[in-house]
Amino acid sequence: MLESQEHLFSLPADLHYLNCAYMSPLPKPVMEAGIAGLRRKCDPSTIAQEDFFLDCDEIRRRFARLVNIPDPRTVAIIPSASYGLAIVARNSPVRGDQNIVTAADQFPSNVYAWRRIAEDTGAELRVVSPPESDDRSAAWSDSLLEAIDRSTAIVALGHIHWTDGTLIDLERIGAHAREVGAAFIVDGTQSVGALPFDVQELKPDALVCPAYKWLLGPYGIGVAYYGARYADGVPLEETWIGRTGSEDFRRLVDYQDTYRPGAIRYDAGESSNFAHAPMLKTALGMILEWGVEEIQRYCGSLVAPLAHAVRGRGWTIDEEANRAGHVLGIRMPPTFNTSRLKEALDEHNVSVSLRGDSIRISPHVYNDAEDIDALIAALDSAL
Repeated sequence: MLESQEHLFSLPADLHYLNCAYMSPLPKPVMEAGIAGLRRKCDPSTIAQEDFFLDCDEIRRRFARLVNIPDPRTVAIIPSASYGLAIVARNSPVRGDQNIVTAADQFPSNVYAWRRIAEDTGAELRVVSPPESDDRSAAWSDSLLEAIDRSTAIVALGHIHWTDGTLIDLERIGAHAREVGAAFIVDGTQSVGALPFDVQELKPDALVCPAYKWLLGPYGIGVAYYGARYADGVPLEETWIGRTGSEDFRRLVDYQDTYRPGAIRYDAGESSNFAHAPMLKTALGMILEWGVEEIQRYCGSLVAPLAHAVRGRGWTIDEEANRAGHVLGIRMPPTFNTSRLKEALDEHNVSVSLRGDSIRISPHVYNDAEDIDALIAALDSAL
């Protein structure tokens, strides 16, 4: 069973960092990989032609293992979630008599692309809010299912809601999207790497994952899976490295009209970044070694006493079955003094996020029970 991996991180000893959903700290091996990459650039003679491809191809293979993708060539290297979703938007024909379904209060990266399509085409953007229910996850998923019909062109969701960890039933929603012929797009920013995700089971048409949160990588790189629906699409950039034969630098001026196979065509320009690519490769290797199921179990075991303590103090938190173990929201009453809460968190050196009406708690393997105890103490002093 996975135990605390605090020794692999460089967080201050007195800091209770429960904020991975904001940004993960870099593991020491990931930082070291980036430093080694920067040092290589000091002497470019050590960088061979094949080095433009090797780390990226290994990232594809490791990400494919992480989310059960049969062919690593369906994985693209992207700089951000918005970039990966813009590829989907560019290659998704939408008519004015169609609609796009999203959940309310999604992170902006998974909103603006669909708002642009709706504005440009006249399509309806259906934003589904969570109904009042003790079973928030099931009720919200049911409402999303009801919003999808034969006129739906795109369903764009996260695996969990980013503010409070509410689970979205992607299995049922994805199946319904396929029934009506809609593109099923998943933003994995707040889940992949800490919550099990199986592409073969959930069958998204696209899965977009920046690296700087639950993939424990640097800011400015990520990965995206593109299925058969987008196999022959047009990339956002016409890069040299995305074309057939780009491995042979002697013949780069023998311009090619064909792209490299699968989603490699969608790689961002300069995706071979000699610091970022080895960092992400290393981070993915660490996650695979720990196991996503074990990461989720570990995080869930940490927050279990927190959930009990919160309910005992009269605040609201979803039942375990309705939320993820690595992200959860404590919902505050409207009259609560958030200024006092911020002061209490600072006094106890606890780092969390305030999102909407929720205190968002997001632990990882560098946390332990002392961090949860410090958070409970801070909440008590804010009451």
